[in-house]
Amino acid sequence: MALSWLKADEDGVHLTVRVQPRSSQTTIAGLFDNALKIRLTSPPLSGAANEALLAFLAKQLQRPKSSIKILHGHRNRIKSLWIQGADEKSVRSALGNLK
Repeated sequence: MALSWLKADEDGVHLTVRVQPRSSQTTIAGLFDNALKIRLTSPPLSGAANEALLAFLAKQLQRPKSSIKILHGHRNRIKSLWIQGADEKSVRSALGNLK
């Protein structure tokens, strides 16, 4: 079953995330309003939180950082991401099988 925060097609996966910058630790905090909530230690200044988000997801998904793009929401807490070449099953598994 495809979830609204995670949608796959033949070329990759679309992921909706809600970031919480300036947290005490960088971690996945679960689902919040049909988005994957990710807490980041980085501040939302000069793109630092976006860079931290991409690095964190690349590490979690074991994919190159260059395969993850922010499509929408560069300056917002809610972001639409594209993970090229990924499949829904591997992404869900790497993110903790959230439902």
